[in-house]
Amino acid sequence: MEKKALSVKSLNAMLKYVLEVDKPVSIDVQEFYLQYLWDINKEITEIFKSATDLEELRDKLYTYLDRAERELYSTDNKKRVLERDLIRESIKVFKNIIAPIHEKRTGISSLNYLWKLAKDKSLEISPAFILEFIALFKAISGKADVYIEHIDGRKIPGFVYMKGREAALKRTEALDEVSKMIGEYFSRYPSGMEEEIITRRKENAKRILKYFNGSEEDWLDYRWHLKYVIKDPHIIYDLLELKKDQQKAIKKAVTNKIPFGITPYYLSLMEYSIETDYAHAVRAQVIPPPDYVDLLSNSRMDRSMFDFMGEQDTSPVELITRRYPMIAILKPYNTCSQICVYCQRNWEIDECMAPKAQASDETINNALKWLSNHPGVGDVLVTGGDPMIMNDEMIDHLLKELSSMDHIFRIRFGTRTPVVLPQRWTDKLSDLLGKYHSPGKREIAVITHFVHSAEITPEARDAVRKIRLRGMGVYNQEVFNIENSRRFESAKLRHDLKLTGVDPYYTFNMKGKKETRRYMVPIARILQERKEEARLLPGLSRTDETVFNVPRMGKNHLRAWQDHDIIMILPDGSRIYQFHPWEKNITLVPAYDYNDVPIYDYLQELLKRGEDIRDYRTIWYYY
Repeated sequence: MEKKALSVKSLNAMLKYVLEVDKPVSIDVQEFYLQYLWDINKEITEIFKSATDLEELRDKLYTYLDRAERELYSTDNKKRVLERDLIRESIKVFKNIIAPIHEKRTGISSLNYLWKLAKDKSLEISPAFILEFIALFKAISGKADVYIEHIDGRKIPGFVYMKGREAALKRTEALDEVSKMIGEYFSRYPSGMEEEIITRRKENAKRILKYFNGSEEDWLDYRWHLKYVIKDPHIIYDLLELKKDQQKAIKKAVTNKIPFGITPYYLSLMEYSIETDYAHAVRAQVIPPPDYVDLLSNSRMDRSMFDFMGEQDTSPVELITRRYPMIAILKPYNTCSQICVYCQRNWEIDECMAPKAQASDETINNALKWLSNHPGVGDVLVTGGDPMIMNDEMIDHLLKELSSMDHIFRIRFGTRTPVVLPQRWTDKLSDLLGKYHSPGKREIAVITHFVHSAEITPEARDAVRKIRLRGMGVYNQEVFNIENSRRFESAKLRHDLKLTGVDPYYTFNMKGKKETRRYMVPIARILQERKEEARLLPGLSRTDETVFNVPRMGKNHLRAWQDHDIIMILPDGSRIYQFHPWEKNITLVPAYDYNDVPIYDYLQELLKRGEDIRDYRTIWYYY
């Protein structure tokens, strides 16, 4: 086994236990983790080491787990309620993982891998795999570190033992500490509304205008921004410092006709220098990474392979997608003013601002006719592409046609223009939408995608204000990814959005698309974020629902633990989740299995970015 130099502090952060040494040492990684694994629960270890075959091992483990579960309900059990709950959940997970039916379904046996490791057989197993079972065995054994604040034991809040004003004052002290902690995290993620950042971005805008020989009046005109959308690699090289591999990736993307484009406005949100650019999340949305470009380039002839959501299988007629009884999607315009790297529909787009992106009149009319003939559909999401890039006349035509259908009670526009092209929201456009908004009869709403506080600017605020002044709501769908997943980073986004007039609506787990794997975050992290960070915000700031989009089916609400299960751990440490459809208890629709990204790999990436991964120590216990 290869020897690797690892920091013991790093290992300590992963496992949350104390070692005397704090300097780098050379160790056998697998041997180190395995020794720790088999030291957690001697009874489980003995079962693994003494079993003569896999079925004997499975039977003995089920016997042990059944007994451990029964002990939770004994009057002699001294564990606290929250500790017992975690033990119960972890036992359920382990039973799922060792179940023969799940081995057959996935073609994988985590139990077999563990058994071979217990027998000292050489295997190519990632540390991520072993760490998953370290955490699971600790949880089953009541040794999880979720509630341990000190090495010598658990600390129960003092106010629990008090009454009246004394208890209230003590609890206030504790709450003040939590508020202080939140504020400290928030300060790490400044929004684009801070004066210093506004000033710097004005200078960026001047630099970009000078490059294109534009004027201040041009900067206020969305048509100028659309005219000068940056698609040429050499222009982006001039205006933005990039790493060599990023330059090559952009050039390769353009050469292979992979959509690439950035609006001048959105470019102004980035500092020229990589070193001084605080908003890494902004860059990451539009600068394609090399592996993304390589995968798309190699498969460009068959773009449908990137249709993660199976939209081809949920489209009854061209331009329409339907996955729910009362909702349908209408896609009249097949391009955007800017291309987001991890877009769900990037496989459908030929080019940023493609000249023939708008569907033909005949195709649009056929789609409208379909909507007219389906009175069960009352909520229509007009998206694309970005429909707000269409001219005002076409938007008016669509609104007029849809509003003439009595069964349609809501028309939503899915658009990133408030984020990447806020100048598009002229008084004329806002009035146009407002004309069809009729409280009590029909709602017009705007659905957008802010993914980081750095995107919230005075221009974005003004666009949102124009929409809201006409009585319409603006709702946000955040894509939870590696760039906004640090502690309280998305909580800060929610806070800033609400102050801007945008209601948090959905937080999407990243689509499981191979080409965007580097952006993906484990499902455990989005569950942890919801419970330990978003939950600390006032209710009006956390109105979003965390969801996983199941291909061909639709949204699975991640907070509903009864609607998903961990059924296996892959050798690379990935959890396999089984997601139940929204039709559960309504009709018998098959479940969907999803291979997540390893928690260990995610924590290693955070470590590279300077995070103290001990802050994330409870992530292993979110199932």
